[in-house]
Amino acid sequence: MLDTILYPIEWVVAWIMYGAHALFTTLGMQDGPGWAWVFSIVALTVVIRIALIPLFFKQIKASRGMQMMQPELQAVQKKYKGKTDPASREAMGRETMELYRKHGTNPMASCLPILLQSPIFFALFRVLNNLQGIAEGTHKAIGPIDQRIAGDVESSSLFGAQLSDVFRTTDSTTSRIVVICLILLMSATMFFTQRQLTMKNMPKAALEGPMASTQKMMLYILPVIFLISGINFPVGVLIYWVISNLWSMGQQFYTIKKMPAPGSEAERLLKERQARKAAAKGAIEAAPEPEPEKARGQREQPKRKNRQKRG
Repeated sequence: MLDTILYPIEWVVAWIMYGAHALFTTLGMQDGPGWAWVFSIVALTVVIRIALIPLFFKQIKASRGMQMMQPELQAVQKKYKGKTDPASREAMGRETMELYRKHGTNPMASCLPILLQSPIFFALFRVLNNLQGIAEGTHKAIGPIDQRIAGDVESSSLFGAQLSDVFRTTDSTTSRIVVICLILLMSATMFFTQRQLTMKNMPKAALEGPMASTQKMMLYILPVIFLISGINFPVGVLIYWVISNLWSMGQQFYTIKKMPAPGSEAERLLKERQARKAAAKGAIEAAPEPEPEKARGQREQPKRKNRQKRG
C-alpha cells in the first residue's frame, strides 16, 4: 500500500533531481559522481518550497487567526472551567468551533506545510535508500534513475560523505562527522525558525494560556526529536531538511518584517521604522530651499543715496 502511494512521488523526485543535474552539467559542472548531484537535492528543495508558497501564506493567515482568537478562547475555557457534564462540554465545543469559523482558522492549518512535505521527505528517503539496490541491479529503476545513474548518485559525496550514507550503517568516520554536523544544523535551524515565530510575531495575549505552553514545549521537543531520529536519515535527506529549514527562516523573517501579526513585537518595530522614515521624509520636505548663488565676475555697484536739497 505504501509503495503504491509513494512511487508516483518518488518518480517526480527522481525526475526533478535528474533535470537539475542535467542543468548543472550544462552550466559546466562535472558529469557523473560529484557536486552536481548534491546541488540537485538543493534544487529539489527549492522547487518544492516554491510550490508551497501559496500554502505558506495560508499557514500565516491561519496562525494569525489562532493568535488573535486566544483572548476569546481563554474566555470560553474560563466560562466552562470545572464543568464536566455533557451539556457544558458540548456547549464549550460548539462555542470553540464558532471562534474558529469567525477567525477563519483551525488548529491543523499551521501544520500543513510540514504534513505536505512529509510524503516528499519519505519519497526522497526511499530513492536514496534504494540507490545501492538500483546500482547493483537488485531494485528496479525509479524514473530516469537507472543502474548507471544510481551508481553516480550513490558515489557523489558532501565533504567525503556519500549521499546514501546513514550514521547507523556507515563505517566511515568522515561520513559520521558530516552526518552529525548536518543533524545539529537541521535541529538548530528548526529551533531558531520556531523561536523567531514565537518570540517576535505573537501578541502578548497569545503568549499566555495552554496553547502558548504547548507551543513553547514544541519549540524544544521537535528539534530534539529530529536530533535523535537524524541518525536514521541518509546524507541526502539531511541536506534536503537543512535547506528547507533555511528557506523557512528566510521566508518567515521577510514575512514577519513586512507583515507582522497585530499586537506583536514585530509590529511595534515596524511602526517605529515607519515613524522614523516619515519623520526623516518630513524633515527633508520642510528644509528651506537654499538661496540662488549670485553670478560670479560681476561687482555689485553701490547704491546712491538721495541727498536733500538745501533751500
